[in-house]
Amino acid sequence: MKTSGETIRSSRFRLEREDDWLRLQTILDQAERKGLKSLAFKDARDLVTLYRQAINALSVAREISLDSAIIVYLESLCARAYLVVYAPRASVRGVVARFFRSGAPLAFRRSGLELLAAFALMVLGGVAAFVLTQTDPTWFYAFVPEGLAAGRGPQASADALRRVIYDSEPGALDQLGAFATYLFSHNTRVAIFSFVLGIIACVPSALLMLYNGSIIGAMGAIYADKGLGLDLFAWLSIHGVTELSAIAIATAGGFRLGRAVLFPGEKTRKAALAYAAHDAVKLAVLAALMLLAAGLLEGFARQLVSAPMWRIVIGWSIGALWLLWLLGAGRKRELAKARSADDEDARQLVTEVAS
Repeated sequence: MKTSGETIRSSRFRLEREDDWLRLQTILDQAERKGLKSLAFKDARDLVTLYRQAINALSVAREISLDSAIIVYLESLCARAYLVVYAPRASVRGVVARFFRSGAPLAFRRSGLELLAAFALMVLGGVAAFVLTQTDPTWFYAFVPEGLAAGRGPQASADALRRVIYDSEPGALDQLGAFATYLFSHNTRVAIFSFVLGIIACVPSALLMLYNGSIIGAMGAIYADKGLGLDLFAWLSIHGVTELSAIAIATAGGFRLGRAVLFPGEKTRKAALAYAAHDAVKLAVLAALMLLAAGLLEGFARQLVSAPMWRIVIGWSIGALWLLWLLGAGRKRELAKARSADDEDARQLVTEVAS
């Protein structure tokens, strides 16, 4: 129980400083509501001074064990002031610009091993399914879901497959649109699951990539057998280059998480997972944007462009633009970080030699 002397001391301590605390609180209220730019020069100058005074008052209050209510109030006030003064302030536009300028490209380049593994698994699944289906067409049904095949199996004639690809018969556009929608939704699910399940030692994501590649390989074998391999390649190129790359990028994000779980290094698994998540989340957002772009290409460009060579040129040109952005953007920032790290290493070396 507090004595009358302690109560008087707490009251005096508060009375001597309360005006400054209330002044700081008023400034913080305005800064939190309207931003620091709304503060007048005098208020901005006083914010720093009053924040330091509040920190000193909190230190004294703890040292001499003043009333707990004063300590709680000062802790809250100092925490608010700290966030206003030191917390990073970024607008939505700034965050988006930073993502496109350096965030996504740097995450992409730091995930080279995972990206290579994702693409390799997709190609491996495609080649295996292509060879097996060409050897025995009944393998087609083991790889391609019935809803995705929609009658485009080994029994379909070349004319039927060609008419659907080039929208040359009544109702073909609707059929092709339904097929494309199913394919897009299927690939989107694969991208999501590949990212989310990557944390489970990478195994489910790897199997999904093999499976997705096998679907393309099996379909390719059927079309190639009918002499329509180039036509299918062109039809897939206009949106598939972006769409399949998005799946591989999402899978690479999942692999980053799984790799952190399997090989945390000197960090704890929790710390390694938190570190890997920074790049993994950026890769997931990048994949989502690419899937959106692929959907637009699939919905418009595929119907407007029917010449196979133009479909190939458009699809792979857009893929090249994605690659140029992801490999080229953010180089200056990357170089600046490397130089900063080298300077820090040099300073540490000099310090060690001097000591």
